[in-house]
Amino acid sequence: MIPRIVTTPIAPLALPEPRVAPRRVAPDVVAAALPGPARDRLAAGDVLVVTTGQQPGLFTGPLYTVYKALSAIALARRLERERRVPVVPVFWVAGDDHDFAEANHTWFLNAGGDLVQIVLRERAADAPLVPVAREPCGPEIVAALAQLRDGTPETEFKPGVIEWLERWYRPEATLADAFAGALDTLLGQRGLVVLRAYHPGAKRIAAPWVLKGLDLTLSDGYTPVLLEARQGRDRLQRDGEAFVTRRSGERFTRAELERVAGEAPERLSPNVLLRPVVEAALLPTVAYAAGPAELKYLQDAAPLYSTLGVTRQPPVPRWSGVIVEARVDKLMERHGIDLAAFDGKPGELEARLVRHDLAPDTVATLEALRGGIEEHYGRLLESVVKIDPTLERTVESARNAALAGAQTIEKKLVASLKRLEGETLVRQIARARTAVYPAGQPQERVLTIASFLIRYGPGLVDAVEQEVARWTGTS
Repeated sequence: MIPRIVTTPIAPLALPEPRVAPRRVAPDVVAAALPGPARDRLAAGDVLVVTTGQQPGLFTGPLYTVYKALSAIALARRLERERRVPVVPVFWVAGDDHDFAEANHTWFLNAGGDLVQIVLRERAADAPLVPVAREPCGPEIVAALAQLRDGTPETEFKPGVIEWLERWYRPEATLADAFAGALDTLLGQRGLVVLRAYHPGAKRIAAPWVLKGLDLTLSDGYTPVLLEARQGRDRLQRDGEAFVTRRSGERFTRAELERVAGEAPERLSPNVLLRPVVEAALLPTVAYAAGPAELKYLQDAAPLYSTLGVTRQPPVPRWSGVIVEARVDKLMERHGIDLAAFDGKPGELEARLVRHDLAPDTVATLEALRGGIEEHYGRLLESVVKIDPTLERTVESARNAALAGAQTIEKKLVASLKRLEGETLVRQIARARTAVYPAGQPQERVLTIASFLIRYGPGLVDAVEQEVARWTGTS
């Protein structure tokens, strides 16, 4: 049975006004997309695109990666219906990214509902910062796949999910190519174009725009351009007529960088602010489906568009949501709580729910005791201050001590109830919290979709897609 999908918007959805006209996409850019009907549609003539993107992650990374892609698909369908022109959803695979610590792991819930991390391997602290487009999965990927396979429940869907991942996450495949292939297999038939921004064709046509970034200086004193040098991918800072890499201290003239752009464009790449500008230069983008962090930093990128003469693609919020499994739903219904109740300090919800299990007459007696203390000490205080005002604080201290005593009794009763009757409830709450707020973070930022597909099969993607369509007004 497919679990309930709950929409949790990160921002109101407002569709953009048209800023760009449909046009043909350059063949080199089309060549960077994985083949299939979606790419054919991108190459067919004048089009608009809705873009989104993400750096590659292990086993497609956290859930929000898939949510971004489904958001782009739904927004493209709605805009195509409204604009009456072809609108193609494009996922920009940012394989230039060198943050291996973000790409080398994923999380899943095992058969017992516990949170488990899979780590491919660590990169040595002094190793060059190689883009993940050239970082192979390596032999460690076999053990990573085995950990997912052995840790998840046996279902009718499990063999297909493992086969899907094994097809792409192979020792000789790069993390970027594995990610792109797996995402394309999952969503390509739904109309998504998976574009490898690190592909030679895309790098070649993007190089002139990246070079233009050398004329810009950001608030930190560096250009928005990175060069792969001796220590890997490195920021460039202008130094007179030359440019110097931040970590390795290598100097390059502009002529040398232009030669790199012509002969080895894969060595040049935009930073996080220049990247969307390059994307908008290469694609007729009508909207970008962005997460909360992107909605903020895309505002910071605004000056770069005007400086480079590129029409800015409007950011729109991606869909956000929670997969609420049946055991979590039942717990919430039984105790009358919502998802927000799990996003608190550890122990708060457990104590509150166990307190509700106190016998009604005990609760009533404790409430009457507290009320009586307040009432009688209040009367006593009125009499005392008439006789000797200096005793006011003495009476108040005695009242507070009496109230504290009643509270101590209640706390000890709750603790006893936890030990005698609440252990099962506490475990249930802990498992539910792990399912919806794993490691204290939103579910979509931690868990991979692979473990959910093992439990519920491809129908889960259909269910999420329907919720995204409802939220975007496509259905």
